[in-house]
Amino acid sequence: MDLREYLRVVRAHWLGIVLITVVGVVAAFGWTLIQPKVYSADSTAIVQANADYFANQAGTAASVNTLVTGRVKTYAALGESRSVAEGVIEALNLKVSPADLVKQVRVTSAVDTQTLSVTANASTPEKARDIAEAWVTSMGSEINRVESGSPQTKGAVFLSRLDSALLPERPSSPNTALALVLGGLLGLAVAISYGLLRHTLDQRIRSVEQTERETGISVVGTIPEEPAFAEGDRLLPESGAVSSASSNAHLFTVSEAFRELRTNLQYMDVDDPPRIVVVTSPLPGDGKSLVAANLAVTLAASGQPVVLIDADLRRPVQHTVFGVPAGAGVSDVLAGRASIADVAHRFGDGKLLVVCAGKLPPNPSEMLGSTRMRDLLHTIAREAVVVIDSPPLIPVTDAAVLAHSADGAIVVSTVGRTRYDVLGRALGNLERVGARTLGIVLNRVPLRGQGAAYFGYQYHGDYYTAEDGQTQAFTPASGPRRAGSPTA
Repeated sequence: MDLREYLRVVRAHWLGIVLITVVGVVAAFGWTLIQPKVYSADSTAIVQANADYFANQAGTAASVNTLVTGRVKTYAALGESRSVAEGVIEALNLKVSPADLVKQVRVTSAVDTQTLSVTANASTPEKARDIAEAWVTSMGSEINRVESGSPQTKGAVFLSRLDSALLPERPSSPNTALALVLGGLLGLAVAISYGLLRHTLDQRIRSVEQTERETGISVVGTIPEEPAFAEGDRLLPESGAVSSASSNAHLFTVSEAFRELRTNLQYMDVDDPPRIVVVTSPLPGDGKSLVAANLAVTLAASGQPVVLIDADLRRPVQHTVFGVPAGAGVSDVLAGRASIADVAHRFGDGKLLVVCAGKLPPNPSEMLGSTRMRDLLHTIAREAVVVIDSPPLIPVTDAAVLAHSADGAIVVSTVGRTRYDVLGRALGNLERVGARTLGIVLNRVPLRGQGAAYFGYQYHGDYYTAEDGQTQAFTPASGPRRAGSPTA
């Protein structure tokens, strides 16, 4: 994965990432609430030479200073001894063992200095201050005992207090700010890992790039998801243009997507563009019939004759999409009971002819793979582009048989539903019969939400919006017209 893919994963799962990060911050804050508050107080002392002790002894100031500096490290260790703790317990009348009290105090010495710093931790500010103060006093007594044999008598060196401990204003632990930062960072790390894990384990189609990488087949079209289009006006206007001011303005992005699909097909092979195109899908429910119907409408809108054939002789739907009688169709032509002119329905200005399935035969695969069917397709292809709506590839062999007789097949898959292994099986069925896969069409691409980040549809509106906020588009001369009576 490159940086762009990581960014797409973040955009696609941004809501989950934000929520997990917030949970991390909230959990850290909750942790600080249940932790006992600890207050810290600091007191400083200095190890000094006893002038009276060295008055009658020969020696230089340098040697005395070396002696004192050498004792500092020793007395820093002495400061964390149980004997010092015992003196503090006695002085403050504490109900704690020396070993436990030692754990609450830290004695440190700065490098190349004669100072000792005492940091005492306690559950209350007053207790922390008192322990720090008493600890310096007890250390001084213990140092005197070591140097002179008596806690009250100064020896060669002694401990003198520099700074008294102050009453702490706020607890030193837990550190709420630090806990929130760490909780946020940990939550963010978990959130990003969550997004990457979902992206890695999710075998459903999510992006153009990954689809092409997994299959080795180009994606020639992405059809956005528009519920009103699938449930209501399921056909684009015959002119192929949609106005923002018209009642079907919601179809604008859909119509642009089909124009892009049309262009990709027309320029797929400039010298010999495909004339017979099978539209199929891996499984039922991917929307291949609507894609076939609107591809035919869009091709006809460019001015070239188009014949749409409903070759799904098991579950035909094109008569419902175009609102024409089921009646006779391609099966009747193949059986010799009618000619193609008898069963074709003219749509719009006549550039598009719709041929329904007709009577459902008991042997669809044999009929669609027959020489008569192949000859019929090539005969029509001399005068028009042929778009064939065929059954899904995995349940039955009809589409693969048809694709062998055609110039190639377009495989329609559903974003967020079709898995790569299923799509691979469908493409393998085409490959086994020697059929050409013209490309993959990704259907129901989300226009908003998590999935939109993978396809860039969130940027489309900026291009087609004028300064006054109105969408710019060409207005068709007339709306869609349903097919009329059968005609040649």
